[in-house]
Amino acid sequence: MRLVRHWLPSPFLRYSAVFQVVGGSAALLAPEGSPLLIEALAANHAIAVGASFCPTSPLLGPNLTRLPAERAERNELALTFDDGPDAETTPRVLDLLDRYRVKASFFCIAARAERHPKLVREIILRGHRIENHTYRHAHTFALSSVGGFKKEIRRAQHVLTDLTGTPPRYFRAPGGMRNPWLQPVLNSLDLTLVSWTRRGYDAVFGDPRKIVRRLAKNLGGGDILLLHDGSSAHDHNGRPAILEALPRLLDEAARLRLNPVPL
Repeated sequence: MRLVRHWLPSPFLRYSAVFQVVGGSAALLAPEGSPLLIEALAANHAIAVGASFCPTSPLLGPNLTRLPAERAERNELALTFDDGPDAETTPRVLDLLDRYRVKASFFCIAARAERHPKLVREIILRGHRIENHTYRHAHTFALSSVGGFKKEIRRAQHVLTDLTGTPPRYFRAPGGMRNPWLQPVLNSLDLTLVSWTRRGYDAVFGDPRKIVRRLAKNLGGGDILLLHDGSSAHDHNGRPAILEALPRLLDEAARLRLNPVPL
């Protein structure tokens, strides 16, 4: 049984809270207010809001963007896929991974996993990992309250645990966006927030060469790569772009002697 981790706000959130209380009180007590202080309070608030929309920012709490140093030294490269499982694309991605003899982490949308339980189990049988990518993947996820986060993530955790027999250890927010109330919920569920080192925008671009160029630029040990087995953009032939981009990426990783692994 895993222990629940207690939540301690990040240094930025702690200092911001103190600044907002002390600075706000000082601004109210000043005879004519303090324009500079008010601007500083507004700037602090803007930084907090901006951090919510910056997926790799650590300001709101722990955020895994790279593998630990010892794994980087072993030339390990984390391969992660989002938004599946997809009945068309996921089996073909699994076949490509088998061909190259590499393993990956799949951040599954639990509602889709419920519709494709055999495919979820196939991912596990082939030696890959299933992680939590919310239940519905709502575009308004980052605007949720503590209660909204808890309902969405806990439901996904239960579904994915029931399907695989193992509780997910990692969580990725839709689009990587969140707010300060996410971290206490993740702590209560013993989940670690993961973003990425680099992403290929393969859910946006249909050009496999462009996807691989984005991912392979300065590629190195310890990187966490974000791709999609669900919601993949299609190339000019109507084929999911990931199916051509993935072999090119794995060929480049082999050339650099990098070892693709799950988180």
